[in-house]
Amino acid sequence: MAKRKIRTPFFVVNPKAYLYGEKSLELAVEADKLAAEMDIDIIFTCQFVDVYAIKRATNNLILSAQHMDFLTPGAGMGHILPEALKNAGFDATFLNHAERPLTVAALTKCIKRADELGILTIACADSASDATAIATLHPDVMVCEQTELIGTGKTGDISYMQATNEAVRAVSKNTLLLQAAGISTVADVRKAIESGADGTGGTSGIVCAKNPIQTMRDMVKAIKEVGSRR
Repeated sequence: MAKRKIRTPFFVVNPKAYLYGEKSLELAVEADKLAAEMDIDIIFTCQFVDVYAIKRATNNLILSAQHMDFLTPGAGMGHILPEALKNAGFDATFLNHAERPLTVAALTKCIKRADELGILTIACADSASDATAIATLHPDVMVCEQTELIGTGKTGDISYMQATNEAVRAVSKNTLLLQAAGISTVADVRKAIESGADGTGGTSGIVCAKNPIQTMRDMVKAIKEVGSRR
């Protein structure tokens, strides 16, 4: 089954569990307008129960689940069925985030199931060695972020970003690179893209800002500017 294509550079808005319901919908609608205005692909994550409303209120976003399990229709009480995600309107799923880690076996099965259903996979890794190992599974996007920096407002240094970019591309040349940990300023966005990454994004740097919508706008404008010079 064909997957939606991601244009580069791209941006991710990942509210995690900071937002839900009307607040998540409001931010998604603004992100959708921004995606159209700036002509950029924006991946937006949301709570599973919010995707129905967000899908119907937006036209341009790539909607991503924050997790997926590898089961098939049948028994599996309490698990996230891939077919249900696809049916609800999700285009993609994050996998193996530091806040929802998976074993290698589970990650392998999840990527296989997502590929069968045309769901984009956004797999997370910590170190360059982790990134190299996970890249052998050929996810569509690799998130390279040092676990200890998540949510701190501090980004990894440029050498980390470049090393993980190179590690992934050496193994899986078609996997897109996302550098994202601690992104909270326009300068952080520029650094991530200048490292050679295909995209970046934020969570607390956006949703906890004094003006989340303006912060998101400034970051997306920056990624377009830097991307146009590459």
